[in-house]
Amino acid sequence: MESTELNWRLLAKRQWPLAVSLTIIALLETGSISTGLGWWQVPGVAVVCVIAVLAPRRPFDATLALAFAVACVALYLRLLGVSIEPHLFWSGAGISMTAAAMATIATLVRDATRVKAVAGTLVVLAGMAFAEVLGWPIVAAREYREWSPDTWNFLIAAGVLLVLSVGTGMYFRARDDERASQLAASVAAAQNAERMALARELHDVVAHYVTAIVVHAQAGQLDREVDVLPSIASSGTEALTAMRRLVGTMRDGSSDGPAASSSLMDDVRALAAESGLPVRLSFDLRDAVPQELARSVLRLVQESLTNTRKHASAVSSVDVSLSSGDGVLHLAVLDDGIASGVPVGGSGGYGLVGMRERAELLGGTFSAGRREPTGWTVRADLPIS
Repeated sequence: MESTELNWRLLAKRQWPLAVSLTIIALLETGSISTGLGWWQVPGVAVVCVIAVLAPRRPFDATLALAFAVACVALYLRLLGVSIEPHLFWSGAGISMTAAAMATIATLVRDATRVKAVAGTLVVLAGMAFAEVLGWPIVAAREYREWSPDTWNFLIAAGVLLVLSVGTGMYFRARDDERASQLAASVAAAQNAERMALARELHDVVAHYVTAIVVHAQAGQLDREVDVLPSIASSGTEALTAMRRLVGTMRDGSSDGPAASSSLMDDVRALAAESGLPVRLSFDLRDAVPQELARSVLRLVQESLTNTRKHASAVSSVDVSLSSGDGVLHLAVLDDGIASGVPVGGSGGYGLVGMRERAELLGGTFSAGRREPTGWTVRADLPIS
């Protein structure tokens, strides 16, 4: 049965150091085998080591399988009368089996719930204790008569290995939790940034054309003789194009919408003509403006003109100026309109917020406020780099 969280490629990447270590230990252990019956322990050791390597896929099941395998190996070695050379304090299981048991406990503590970790650890300890109980009589009665295992030394050493196993598992568990928290925070930040970018694009682009539709429709209601249908159709088409671009961006991350052309001044002139406002333009660009910066400048100008159409009446002039110097691009949009009360189509309250976010993301500054005696001012200073 496979885990849905760890495929074979990830398992190999994570477990290859353990697999290599257990293989080297097992090969070294075969050098101490001096009888034909002694080779009977090799298949059992191989099974135990394989279980330890595969443990991350099903940690709790692996502990049950490993404990059963250790007990079976000890049992058939006891029945065959095969003795294992004692190492340090252990006589019922080889070093490779002990290392495999430690690795399995560490994996269980790292990946399983607390209840399963405790239960699985106790099961592995029971299997190792069973192997030790069966191993002592063979050692004491046959091959190593001068070796007498000390109970306290055995318990102390076993306790040290258990603490090492559990401590290793807890360390990796804490590191995994921290990594998961950092990843979740990074994903949340990326998602939030993407949502904010889409919200700004939706507000700056689509709202611009929808506002134009509403303004032309209201003009048609006031003066039936004015043919506003071509303007409404044009604005509607542009709004649909912008919506399709945004949908494409959200679906596959691609955006094939219009970007800034090679001439920022021409693009600003086009926006001014499209707005239908009495715009006066002033340019003093001494530095080349990168495409991404030019695109953001166009959005700032577009939103400023949209706000003028929505919030102001009796507008006789809108001054748009672009200048650069000392590596900074200066944008100013000033109108002399009178606040019209309820804006066209209502106000979502996100226009100034979106413009400020655009400027700050570019490392610049943004300000907006009322003019005296009437009107509104928008200013942005953006670094050119």
